Amino acid sequence: MRPKTTFVPRAALRAAALALATALATVPLHASTAFALSEIKREDLPAPAPATPGDQDMAPENSVPMPDPLQSAPPADSEEPPQDQQNEPTDEAPAEPGDASNPAMPHVDPEAPLPEVIYDLSRLPEPVARMRNLLVEAAKSGDIEKLRPLVGQGESMPQLSFGDVEGDPIAFLKSLSGDSEGAEILAIMEEVLNAGYVHLGEGTDEDLYVWPYFFGLPLDKLDPRQKVELFKIVTAGDYEDMQQYGTYVFYRLGITPEGRWAFFVAGD
Repeated sequence: MRPKTTFVPRAALRAAALALATALATVPLHASTAFALSEIKREDLPAPAPATPGDQDMAPENSVPMPDPLQSAPPADSEEPPQDQQNEPTDEAPAEPGDASNPAMPHVDPEAPLPEVIYDLSRLPEPVARMRNLLVEAAKSGDIEKLRPLVGQGESMPQLSFGDVEGDPIAFLKSLSGDSEGAEILAIMEEVLNAGYVHLGEGTDEDLYVWPYFFGLPLDKLDPRQKVELFKIVTAGDYEDMQQYGTYVFYRLGITPEGRWAFFVAGD
């Protein structure tokens, strides 16, 4: 036996068809004709609607929030200090020019009393005067090999650079000279040792007699006469460059009270 057929009233079918037509009419026109994005010319794209006040503060409903900026995670085996200690100031003082542990490095305190500038060579201890005279004689000879007996060996060798000096120290000194025989570096040494000197660190482990005396004075404390003496050793251009350090950073030579040649270096 055929199952019983249920008849739907014609009015109900018409109402359903009308509802379906209404629903299709609400579908956007562009949904019926899809174009690839590459097929749409830029000038055919609609201009964005002008933003209204407050829109910039409102994120779209379906937008994904941006993640926080990436931060380097601490090593797994390190312990991160508590939050209240991370920004605490440290007791470490900022680094200052110069190195107090190296007597050849400039570390002039502009607030400290100025050291005495000495020209009288008779005030030098005998061992210091003897070493100075030997260095001056070697420089005047024009033969850089005359410095070899004064250089010594091992820990007694003077500091000739702020880096490592590999190989023969006399060959190194010759390489610093503008000429191939080392005459320029000998001339600088003689000029330095003919200037006035200062006695620094008296009674300490860094007790030294240092030439020229500019090494122990701030540049801005030099009087006109002292500037003339400075320009016998350096040029006006060198002086301008040194002002950024506030102290003399050209060649200087130090001798210990025991008469050991301690250093002959240039630089900061």
